[in-house]
Amino acid sequence: MTTMHSAQRRRRAVAAAGAVSAGLLVLSACDKPTPLATITVGTSSVHSEATCGGEGDALQTTDLAKCLKNKDLESIKVDPDETVRFGVDPEIADEGWTILMNGQPLTDSSTKTYRTVPGSVFFNAQYGASGDSTLVSIKEGEQDVTGLWSFKLEKDS
Repeated sequence: MTTMHSAQRRRRAVAAAGAVSAGLLVLSACDKPTPLATITVGTSSVHSEATCGGEGDALQTTDLAKCLKNKDLESIKVDPDETVRFGVDPEIADEGWTILMNGQPLTDSSTKTYRTVPGSVFFNAQYGASGDSTLVSIKEGEQDVTGLWSFKLEKDS
């Protein structure tokens, strides 16, 4: 009886090892994911891979314009009294990154992996905001833009 159980265990172990190997083979055929950008407000956060680019090649101006019009974005509610925290993977930070609001630079370029901005800025007409939502993007690259990560910030009053 014990030989039968150990034979069954061996077959299961071999089957499991085969499944893991097949899974790794499938994963190795996939494209490498782009670095992540994260926005945190209070205890809520959203993260995303690049909306456009993010793989090291310079993006064309026409591609950037199309990318900024993308409507299928991660969104997060922002209380204007809260601080909005931006975090990027080191690969993005190494290239330098800028926070854009509605396509216009909101911050200078930085090589840090973390930045904060008061939530009120994103709904202030003085900074180009209008209405109760704002498109915020993280632009990778100081000279040539190599990636864009975009999010929708919605006013939570």
